[in-house]
Amino acid sequence: MKNKILIKLIVPEIDDTFDIYIPINKKVGNVINLLIKSVNELSSGLFVGNKNSCIHNKITGEKYPINVLIRETDIRNGSVIILI
Repeated sequence: MKNKILIKLIVPEIDDTFDIYIPINKKVGNVINLLIKSVNELSSGLFVGNKNSCIHNKITGEKYPINVLIRETDIRNGSVIILI
């Protein structure tokens, strides 16, 4: 799995966390869409994202720009990310 990393995803809206693999060669915006679909399925439809959904680094609070590749950010294996 050289092209994927494992992150801990926190979703405050449904008060739940998930360990999810994400691709490093996709843009943040595409990964957000994948995360929304995944969380929607894993939560049995409790979470419904929208076009304003974004991800933040839990430690720094940094909001990730949607047009940057995941590998160009500070997201690494074990990173804790918040989906809002």
